[in-house]
Amino acid sequence: MAVYTHVSAERIARLLEGYDVGTLVSAKGIAEGVENSNYLIETSENRFILTLYEKRVDASDLPFFLDMLDHLAQRDQPVPPAITDRDGRRIQTVEDRPACLIAFLPGVSLGEPNADQSGATGEALGKLHAALADFSNTRPNTLSLAGWHDLADKCGAALDEIEPGLGATVNEELTYLDAHWPESLPRSAIHADLFPDNVLMLGNRVTGIIDFYFACTDIRAYDLAVTHAAWCFDDAGTGFDAERSNALISGYDAQLRLSDAERAALPILARGASLRFLLTRAWDWLNTPADALVTRKDPLAFLHRLQFYRNADRGIFGG
Repeated sequence: MAVYTHVSAERIARLLEGYDVGTLVSAKGIAEGVENSNYLIETSENRFILTLYEKRVDASDLPFFLDMLDHLAQRDQPVPPAITDRDGRRIQTVEDRPACLIAFLPGVSLGEPNADQSGATGEALGKLHAALADFSNTRPNTLSLAGWHDLADKCGAALDEIEPGLGATVNEELTYLDAHWPESLPRSAIHADLFPDNVLMLGNRVTGIIDFYFACTDIRAYDLAVTHAAWCFDDAGTGFDAERSNALISGYDAQLRLSDAERAALPILARGASLRFLLTRAWDWLNTPADALVTRKDPLAFLHRLQFYRNADRGIFGG
């Protein structure tokens, strides 16, 4: 979450007049994250999140995201559906941007999850995938292999301003993944961005899975690989936590059994996940406006993960 676009309290109060959610008590911008502008809204009746979708989110994709959330909520998954206004609309226009008022979920995002919390997240992801088995809507993943090539081209020589030789490393990895990417694995709708800051927890219990704005249709085990890369390292990406890794994979497998082919592909999928976040972070690092209320994230943390997965034994994924 982040704040790129300022919205006044008066504008928020007018927006809320179209909903049956009470009157505005307070509104506070949320600085975490890098994608959209987010405000924590407290009304006389409840709390909500107001999200304004910035340039990376195509407004035409919003029905997919919102339908996916409705589908999951109807199956008792801990996700925050959009609130409809009195006219039945989920999508509004605020400051010339598409926007949604979203249910607030209790819980906190973890800075340093432990093994039990990682296991609970693996279980939650397995349940999420199982609940999506009959979700028929589709959306292509614009940040898979072809998208990584596009981002690498757009970053160009500036990659070496972040780290000397980074451009060559990226091109080498793209060549490898082009030759080895496992296209035949089971596919479904996936979250594609399940970092600790997108999971809310109370103790060791998952109370919320949020921020579905990279959700798409792709290899199901790739979603697990993204989550592994996000949960099983320190922030710098230099310290791998085997206990978290084992718990995460075991938790997922207990809810939705991994096939031998899926498990065998996890090392390559994790390399792809690392490259994806290296490139999107690099792009944001090079292009985030200086006055944006947003925390830039270090792309080198995912270079370190990529280097780890290149050399790791397949046994880190169990089986």
